[in-house]
Amino acid sequence: MMSSSRAVLTPCIGVCTLDPAGFCDGCFRTGDEIARWLAMSDTERLDLMERVLPEREVRIAGAASPGGAIA
Repeated sequence: MMSSSRAVLTPCIGVCTLDPAGFCDGCFRTGDEIARWLAMSDTERLDLMERVLPEREVRIAGAASPGGAIA
């Protein structure tokens, strides 16, 4: 019997440290999101990668720039 395997999508870029707010410096996931990643459905992972993480990256990068603030 053949086993079907699926590619596990990931935003990981190998910079695996959490900032003081609890977000990964590389992919912007939280520690909980990283821990749950393999248990998430493809739909959950895609939503996080296509919607949540880009918005979070903009917010975090904006807060890190001079005059930026976390919204």
